[in-house]
Amino acid sequence: MNQAITLNEINKEAFDVLYKELGLAKTLQFLNQFSNGKNDYSKIKDGIFEGKTVQDIVDLVKKTQ
Repeated sequence: MNQAITLNEINKEAFDVLYKELGLAKTLQFLNQFSNGKNDYSKIKDGIFEGKTVQDIVDLVKKTQ
């Protein structure tokens, strides 16, 4: 009887194989080609934190923990 395997389990197994065969640097370089990379963090950050002080951000982090 076949047992269903989750996508997370497949991803972990694939990462382990890549890491074993290529090493960490090449594995990360390989996986990086599949990342979206279309977002501009600076613009996103500016939009999220606009008008907020450092204390506002610290308070928000503490509130969400």
